[in-house]
Amino acid sequence: MFSQREEKRGDRLFDVLTDEENGIRLIVSRLGAELISVAHRNSAGEWIGFLNRDNEVGPPEKGWANHATAMGYYLHRIKNELTLYRGQEIRGGTHSFLRGKVWHRVNSDRDDELIYRITPADFSRTEYPLKVSLDLTYRIENGRVSVSFRFRNDEPELTAHVGFGLHPGFAASSFDSFRFEMPGGLYRRHFSPNNYLSGETEDIHFAGGEMPFERAKLPGSYILELVDVPNRAFTFSDPPSRRTVLIDLTGVPYLTLWSDGGPFLCVEPCWGLTDHDKQRAFEDKEGIQKIPAGKELVASFSFEPRLT
Repeated sequence: MFSQREEKRGDRLFDVLTDEENGIRLIVSRLGAELISVAHRNSAGEWIGFLNRDNEVGPPEKGWANHATAMGYYLHRIKNELTLYRGQEIRGGTHSFLRGKVWHRVNSDRDDELIYRITPADFSRTEYPLKVSLDLTYRIENGRVSVSFRFRNDEPELTAHVGFGLHPGFAASSFDSFRFEMPGGLYRRHFSPNNYLSGETEDIHFAGGEMPFERAKLPGSYILELVDVPNRAFTFSDPPSRRTVLIDLTGVPYLTLWSDGGPFLCVEPCWGLTDHDKQRAFEDKEGIQKIPAGKELVASFSFEPRLT
């Protein structure tokens, strides 16, 4: 059984979706369509949060202020906050404009999901110049949370180009307490000094297990291409709090790992990459996704929060 309700805090609206049987609760802010809470009910009936600053909406004293940022129509950064798309300017800051928009809640005939929409009426031509809409869906299925992106290109002749993803920060007791386990396979690291791709890459043949990266360098980001990773099941865990998140990245081309040194790890499924330091036209960005005229692009991933 599922329940849904609206909640207002100050001038902001939130939607609460609860799986009563499995004890899973999502809270989404319509500002940015951001998951601000993913919680699991423990045996004592208490809600235990899994995201950075779970269910907190005020500004923190220091550190990363977000929970699970929705990224698009590009992600990470465009150099000097300016790029050209078919010769037309796009201007914008980190992770593009979705995080600053109040999304439209869309009615659904399912009681286990929340759907949010952005249309061309919600953004300017300098934010993104084509007629492309996005539906973002959060659904709870059998104790798992699925996140899906559905882009619709309403241009009659032009192929549209987009980059997108989600930026969830999974909470830990401290920066040193969490573990992140990766499946075996071939990964390609894309180096991005100063937040932009240098063009340097490193192929990593990984047998599987604890991430093979220095924790101290997480503030600089590890951008990984999943070149040949047959089983894309990843695990975040925080032994002191007994929180575990099983993450299924089947069909996801890129993964970014990041933390600012606070008590969390961002595990970011990405369909696209940041700009090169030697900037390319937007339509030629590495990793950019294409949507033919009049067609849709659908992408998703899922994760399962567990109390062990």
